[in-house]
Amino acid sequence: MPEPADCPVTHRLLAALWQAPGGDTAALHRVRCTGAGALPSVFHTSALATAAVAVAGLAASALVQARHGRAPAVQVDRRLASFWFGLTLRPEGWLLPSAWDAVAGDYATADGWIRLHTNAPHHRAAALRVLQAPAEREQVAHAVSAWTADALEAAVLAAGGCAGSMRSLQAWAAHPQGLALQAEPLLHRSATPAVPAPTWTVPPDRPLAGVRVLDLTRVMAGPVATRLLAGWGADVLRVDAPDWNEPALVPELTLGKRCMRLDLRSNDGRARLVDLLRGADVLVHGLRPGALEGLGLGPEARHTLCPGLVDVSLSAYGFTGPWRGRRGFDSIVQMSCGIADAGMRQAGRDRPVPLPVQALDQATGYLLAAAVLRGLQQRLATGAGSLAQASLARTALLLTDAGLAGPGPTFAPEQEDDLAAATERTAWGPARRLRPPLQVEGMPLHWAWPARDLGHTSTNSSWLA
Repeated sequence: MPEPADCPVTHRLLAALWQAPGGDTAALHRVRCTGAGALPSVFHTSALATAAVAVAGLAASALVQARHGRAPAVQVDRRLASFWFGLTLRPEGWLLPSAWDAVAGDYATADGWIRLHTNAPHHRAAALRVLQAPAEREQVAHAVSAWTADALEAAVLAAGGCAGSMRSLQAWAAHPQGLALQAEPLLHRSATPAVPAPTWTVPPDRPLAGVRVLDLTRVMAGPVATRLLAGWGADVLRVDAPDWNEPALVPELTLGKRCMRLDLRSNDGRARLVDLLRGADVLVHGLRPGALEGLGLGPEARHTLCPGLVDVSLSAYGFTGPWRGRRGFDSIVQMSCGIADAGMRQAGRDRPVPLPVQALDQATGYLLAAAVLRGLQQRLATGAGSLAQASLARTALLLTDAGLAGPGPTFAPEQEDDLAAATERTAWGPARRLRPPLQVEGMPLHWAWPARDLGHTSTNSSWLA
């Protein structure tokens, strides 16, 4: 099968992603990428998908090699990797709700474009309060048109909502936050003091069996990471607020996980979180920067409670610069950092053109999974815990620095043999899921449970037993 035209780009992206968690480039020869074609995108989105999936596979291979002395080969199907950057679940006899709230989307302002992210009820309420408009798209559009993009962005953010005005690649490169990102690594990494090494057996076929992962993430990079970890046997417990929901994404991202609801605003909820943290081997969190500190669970406190913890987190805009604490999502970051503007210009359109999938979330998720695997490897070798931090905006910079993609063949439509043979008995009904795009020799991905709703595990879960 011929290699895609952007194969050198895939290799460069893979090398950068693999070096981010400390990987040795001598291991890159283990990876074989198959398939040709691409998602329709002005950027190298399919190359990023292939490289990101591969880096998680390499990290799993390295963990097994460190424990058992053999280096499993890694194979990535480019077509399936690209499809997994979208939605993987295909319901049979039932429908997923829309991924977007009716108000969410791109709007023309007096001087440009802005994106409102209103999937969360409190973000929706904040935007409508600023605009003084009812929740009807035409009236929202009319109200937006009276604002400048920057002024509306600032007002919505100040009200507790989430919005992003569209900038060009050049404007973002000169922006204070864009400049800060250029000095940031793909992963901020540091070690914490060593403690006695754990007793994980690291079975060569299920290397994460017995590893407990506490998942404090949502929409969407963190859940992508923990879904993959569950596929190699990790015992993942996802914790959500009592009123949080993601109707379109929960069936997609709770595969193989236990789920619990806790009110972290209550004393009982915070105490329960502390108990869970004490029992965790890995913490993956994506709360807004400073949120855990506000609960008295900053980095030092976390590692005092759980010595040797593998602590991995993400943010929207990075961990330095004036926007380091700003809330954001993949689609908002695509607007801010110039991706949607470049897509519009290259496609000759009169409105923003984003990537065809939430590629920043997805790629960052696989990088987070690699960071966890590398952290576990370090923990076994030296007893040291670790801290690792990634951001959507820094992943965006990796993609845009790879340049624009030229024209080329796109993938054929999805076919029956793209789907796994088995039916998944989800909490909402039967479904088929795309076959995994990643094969690590002797380590098939397998999830212990089908997708289930948030909060299905009681607070008396055996997770701490």
